[in-house]
Amino acid sequence: MGPEMQSTLLALCALERVNWHVIAREAQQPGGLERLLQGELTESSTQARETQKLIDGARGDLAKPTRRAVKEMRRAEEAGAKLVTVLDDDYPANLRVIYNLPPFLFYRGRLEREDARSVAVVGTRDASDDGIDRARLMASLLALHDVTVLSGLARGIDTAAHEETLARGGRTIAVLGTGILHCYPRENAELAERIAQAGALVSQFWPSQPPTTYNFPRRNVVTSGMSQGTVVIEANETSGAKMQARLALEHGKRVFLVSRLVTSQPWAQKYVETRGAIELRSVEDVLTRLRSSTAVEQLSAGRQQLALELA
Repeated sequence: MGPEMQSTLLALCALERVNWHVIAREAQQPGGLERLLQGELTESSTQARETQKLIDGARGDLAKPTRRAVKEMRRAEEAGAKLVTVLDDDYPANLRVIYNLPPFLFYRGRLEREDARSVAVVGTRDASDDGIDRARLMASLLALHDVTVLSGLARGIDTAAHEETLARGGRTIAVLGTGILHCYPRENAELAERIAQAGALVSQFWPSQPPTTYNFPRRNVVTSGMSQGTVVIEANETSGAKMQARLALEHGKRVFLVSRLVTSQPWAQKYVETRGAIELRSVEDVLTRLRSSTAVEQLSAGRQQLALELA
């Protein structure tokens, strides 16, 4: 898709208070961008009605949001980042099938077709030594089986998963809680550069967006969405990793909880007993449940109907 249509999509996202998920669901349908510009939405949700009113109020006067979109796109390009949107064929296949998908991603590095065969490895920032060891082992085994490892570039479990994947020569993708122009935490700046060289850094935010507390739950949505499943290594009741496990189940993805987590955390035991999470005893529990990249693409081909059903 050309830069003009991409900038138009981003201009709609720059309108105040519009719902980006609604825009993403509508835009990826045939003729969706043109209908959005006319304020013609097919979705009947409360969020869609509110977004339609906001677009109607701005129709014919997109000059200011267009300038914002073009400025952000230019800054990203100058920093070596690329843009992919729901209008583009190379938008990640796993991400396209969730109901709360982002309308665009800025990224550094490469997004590859084979990344559809991917698993997120996540856990607490305050990881124990045992948790770090388990994260490294899981990432190592996944990398050795050519599975792309996703995580969030946070301290603790995330950092261990990224580092071990790189050490094994595997592909890893870091989903950022900031714009693509920033790195958080700062101590992972060198790691981020290595990930950009061997995999990808991905952000669903405006490139200039600094870290904020509300960014990180949204980051978990994309980390779940871009993967086929999530492995949780360590997480307490209030951890963001627990939130991602919940999101992954809502997305229809697999959730794998290591045995020690299931025996030590009541929430994890409940997820296994009542919500369909899988107690993880070996990497085979993950590998046997992964789809091929081709199978993921076939599932993604039905994205328009799925987006409407889940809206």
